[in-house]
Amino acid sequence: MHRNNQLYHFLLERARLLTEQWYEALDKDDSSGVYASDDPEVVEMVKKQNYEFHVRFCRVFDESCSEEEFLSSFEEWICKTSGEQEYQRTPTHLILREFFNNQEQYLEYVKEFVEKSHETYSPETINRWNRKIINNFNYVMLAFAEQSHKYAEERLAAQKEMIHELSSPVISLSEDLSLLPLVGDIDTDRAQRVRENTLQQCSNQQVKHLLIDLSGVLIIDTMVAHQIFQLIKALKLIGVTCTLSGIRPEIAQTAIQIGIDFDDLSVVSSIHQALAQRHLLQ
Repeated sequence: MHRNNQLYHFLLERARLLTEQWYEALDKDDSSGVYASDDPEVVEMVKKQNYEFHVRFCRVFDESCSEEEFLSSFEEWICKTSGEQEYQRTPTHLILREFFNNQEQYLEYVKEFVEKSHETYSPETINRWNRKIINNFNYVMLAFAEQSHKYAEERLAAQKEMIHELSSPVISLSEDLSLLPLVGDIDTDRAQRVRENTLQQCSNQQVKHLLIDLSGVLIIDTMVAHQIFQLIKALKLIGVTCTLSGIRPEIAQTAIQIGIDFDDLSVVSSIHQALAQRHLLQ
């Protein structure tokens, strides 16, 4: 049997032991997330994934396994493991620390393999094995970090989308009257999403009259003011009449600066006044 394959089988036979030794040495007091959990199901998951890691990583010395097969096998493990919620809640530096601890285990086992072997291995061969371990650990750690970042970005984008939807709710007040209360800072990106969400919600709810309240908006720039008034024009095109309430002096000044014409727009000082006027008209 070739020396590489001898080392492969030596490591593979110890895959379960590698996991148990690693978990036993895990500093749970100095960890958080997945490594600090005492939930039996989480512990079992961590051990299982670590064992599956070793079964795959050992194949770096399996001469029947091509580099393409090796990398493909790890892509599957990386995508599955980094996507687990428990790992997503674990600080990246702790995950990398445990990768390094596993790497150290392999370097120690190579030393043990050489010491127990009946053959003599040159320093060049031992160094080549060690470099192979380090280089492939570097690959796996980088790929894991990249995939984790991708999942985190996707999760953040989904959360941001939900926040945007919740931050521009069209609230039904009566059969054909709804309220859009805008609160907090509005940047250009949020203003665009408000416009998209409001048009969709008004269409779905068959709103005829929308009261847009700006009393909760403290600051607004020229681009955002333009977006809001573009929303009013777009709503008019789908048959929705708008009333603005709670316009602060600064917002009014910005609207004037960009040439907004208030002549064709219903403007009131507060929601209370808008509802009172509507009640009188009924």
